[in-house]
Amino acid sequence: MCGAGGLIALLFAVPATANPARIVSTNPCIDAILLEVADPGQIAAISHYSQDPRATSIPLAVAARFKATSGTAEEIIAQSPDLVIADTFSAAAMMQVLHRLGVPTVAVAPPDTIDQSRAQIRTIASAVGHPQRGEALVARIDAALAAAATTGAPIPALIWVGGGMVPGSGTLPDALLTASGFHNQSADYGLRQWDVLPLELLVANPPRVLLTKSDAARTDRVLGHPVLRTLGRHIALRAYSDRLLNCGGPSIVAALKHLTAVRKTL
Repeated sequence: MCGAGGLIALLFAVPATANPARIVSTNPCIDAILLEVADPGQIAAISHYSQDPRATSIPLAVAARFKATSGTAEEIIAQSPDLVIADTFSAAAMMQVLHRLGVPTVAVAPPDTIDQSRAQIRTIASAVGHPQRGEALVARIDAALAAAATTGAPIPALIWVGGGMVPGSGTLPDALLTASGFHNQSADYGLRQWDVLPLELLVANPPRVLLTKSDAARTDRVLGHPVLRTLGRHIALRAYSDRLLNCGGPSIVAALKHLTAVRKTL
C-alpha cells in the first residue's frame, strides 16, 4: 500500500477494464469526484449517504438520478459492476467477497492534505478511464488555491464540529484554513489532529472567528450553551457546512471560496 503523500491506493489482483461501464461507489466523497470524472452512464450506483441530506457531498437532485447501495457485498454484486471504488475503511468482509468473485476494486484513503486529494482524484479518474478529467479537476483546485491566497496576517480561526470536536494540524480542514489566510487556533490549545476542545478553553482564549454549522446553536448542546451566545458578541460566528468539512475533491473548491468570502467579511 503506497501513494503520494501517504495516500493509500489499492488495486486488487483482478485488473480493471480500461473503460469500465458499470462503476459502483461506496463513499459519498468518492461519489462527488466520480461525478466530475466519469460519464453519467458509467455510474451504476453511488453510496446511499449521497441521498441523505445530512451526509451528502453532492446536490440531492443529482444524487436522486442514480441507484444507491448501502455498501453490502450483496447489493453491490446485484449491480453487476466491472469496477467498485471504495474507501480504505470499507468493511473487510465485503471487500474480500468482491475480490473472491473477481470484481475489480480500487480503494482510496480519505485525504488529510491537498496533495493527497490531488492524488486521490488522479487515482479515481485513471481507474474510470478519464485521466484528463482528473487533471481538469486538479486545475480547478489549483486555481481556487491561487484565488484564496493572501499576504495579510493570518486570522485566528477555529472550526467547531458537534460536541466540541475540532480539526487540528494534519487535517484537510487545517490545510484549507491555512491556504485561505487563517491560523487554525487548534494548535494553540495543544490539541491533537482531531480533538475535543473544552468550552472553558474556548472562552478563555477565543479565536477571531468561530466556524460552525449554521444550525449548531439549536442542534448541538455545547454550541447552544448561553456562554457562547455571550461570546458571539465579541467574536465573529460564521457558518461552515459539514459538506465542506468531510471531503476533498470538488469540495475543496467550494470550501476555499467560502473561507475567502468569510475572510472578506472580517
